[in-house]
Amino acid sequence: MSRPIKATVNTAALRHNLYTVKQLAPSANVWSVVKANAYGHGLARCFSALSSTDGFALLNYEEAIFLREAGITQPILLLEGFFKPYDLSLIEAYQLTVAVHSYWQVEALANFAAKKPISVYLKINNGMNRLGFSPDDVATVWQQLSALPSVGKVTLMSHFASADEGEMQMREPLRRLDLATSMLNAPRCYANSAATLWHPGTHHQWIRPGIILYGASPSGRSEDIAGFGLRPVMTLSSEIIAIQEVAPGEGIGYGHRYSTTTTQRIGVIACGYADGYPRHAPSGTPVIVAGKHCHTVGTISMDMMMVDLTHCPEATIGTPVELWGAQLPVDTVGAVAGTLGYELLTAVTQRVPFSVTANEN
Repeated sequence: MSRPIKATVNTAALRHNLYTVKQLAPSANVWSVVKANAYGHGLARCFSALSSTDGFALLNYEEAIFLREAGITQPILLLEGFFKPYDLSLIEAYQLTVAVHSYWQVEALANFAAKKPISVYLKINNGMNRLGFSPDDVATVWQQLSALPSVGKVTLMSHFASADEGEMQMREPLRRLDLATSMLNAPRCYANSAATLWHPGTHHQWIRPGIILYGASPSGRSEDIAGFGLRPVMTLSSEIIAIQEVAPGEGIGYGHRYSTTTTQRIGVIACGYADGYPRHAPSGTPVIVAGKHCHTVGTISMDMMMVDLTHCPEATIGTPVELWGAQLPVDTVGAVAGTLGYELLTAVTQRVPFSVTANEN
């Protein structure tokens, strides 16, 4: 029998989350963001469950080509744009939509003899200072792109750095966008997951939900999305593979970063940092054992982690463990470990076997 750790992807939950997002923005089209191999869930496992989306957004040409060859006919948006001028031939061949965020890309499009115009998303830097043109330059770049025979529809695109932090944090970026684009007759795509949930005024013609499709919170706090009915799509689970009765004053794990104060019943779980579980997760990180909340003790090892079973006497070898999922939100684990659900979901490694379920419960 293989090692008991596994990740289970619930496509019914993914389908439900997309439906929920559509209800939040009923007048907008939806780009389902499937970058990073569908946020670690596996693009090949997920795209069919997202078939009712209006488009797919990702980064890699390989993933875009996979979707096209799998029969996807909806638009596919390359969120980081193209990386070399010769990429435009591939973009044209597979009918991809491309973000444009730099002047060299505008020049490359001007020099490209397209047989069919390429749809473009003009990226605006509204204060995140990552990708995009200055708001002062947007109108000029929009006019340049709109005049090019190689360019088809031009959509305005931006991103919010703090959409999960309340209305006050949105005022300045929205002001910048309004000043830069008020005179432009173009569709808009501004809303990420957080803006989709909490700032309906940003929905416009297109929204770009990512993490919320997979049932995790853009703020990293599971309680922030509790009222939306989103369901976790991935469950990471394993089993107890050994149990030790440890006397008071004994150290647990590498470096003895945890020591027992009383006699404790310590379980060993088949999961470690080589599976993608964060090594820096401290003692006290929650896990679910036999349906009960328990806590890790000691340093996470490459292949194993330890859990206090003192108050879970029914646990034995082979008892199931949920590391995150339907009973334990991934964001809860991330918060204790000093990270986000995003990182945990995308960090699950290739040696963890995946399975797919369509359980509606």
